[in-house]
Amino acid sequence: MKARAKLPIALTIAGSDPGGGAGIQADLKTFAAIGVYGYSALTMLIAQNSRRVTDVEIVSPAMVVSQLETLAEEARPAAVKTGAMGNARLVKVVARAIERLKLPAPVVDPVIVSSAGARMLDPKGVRAMRRRLIPLARIVTPNIPEAESLAKIKIDSPAAMRKAAKEIVAMGAKAVVIKGGHGSNKKNAVDLLYDGRKFVELTSPRIPGGGAHGTGCAFAAAIAAYLARGYSLEAAVRAAKRFITNAIAHGFRLGKGQTVLAHFARR
Repeated sequence: MKARAKLPIALTIAGSDPGGGAGIQADLKTFAAIGVYGYSALTMLIAQNSRRVTDVEIVSPAMVVSQLETLAEEARPAAVKTGAMGNARLVKVVARAIERLKLPAPVVDPVIVSSAGARMLDPKGVRAMRRRLIPLARIVTPNIPEAESLAKIKIDSPAAMRKAAKEIVAMGAKAVVIKGGHGSNKKNAVDLLYDGRKFVELTSPRIPGGGAHGTGCAFAAAIAAYLARGYSLEAAVRAAKRFITNAIAHGFRLGKGQTVLAHFARR
């Protein structure tokens, strides 16, 4: 067989979605769609579909660390994305493993509550995320409710959104992009990127239909994938915004639940 060009590797550290719309399964689809080889380390077994979460089982810290050590032993990823962590213990062990294994600064998707309303990170876990994981982050990707929880600021205006972004970067993150899907702008979805120096607004037309399941997971995974391919941070965020907008626009329903993303829709 002829040797093939080596694909860059991106690693997702997150929970599962057996329906394939979010979590590890959606992250791996996103990686593949962008041309990146996907590693994955499972933090939570989650029984869910596009409508609801029915059960959650958190993976032991020792098993999460074992997954990460085994993957790093073979080949180190070019980018890392973190998702649902479940509790403070997992947040801390993942942060320590990233430091000890010298993994790339992660794209941190601070999953606190699922789109179905299930709690994915307890209050102690949120505090641990502020203190241990966010200071390691290449970029943090909260939606508006998550940004409010992290920054302890009510976001009810563009000025408040900028203040929350500054607070999150002040925790040690290199950058933050606050997603505007939960915002009050009915015409456009406006995301706010802040890298500690400048603000950049990323605007796209709001797609009718009430959004889709797993958009936050796929957006953060897409940023990681583009970083793995060598994009600058701002270019990676812009490309991820285009990717997720296209995936929502071509989304579909599997049954009676929410729209799911079309990760492989032609762009």
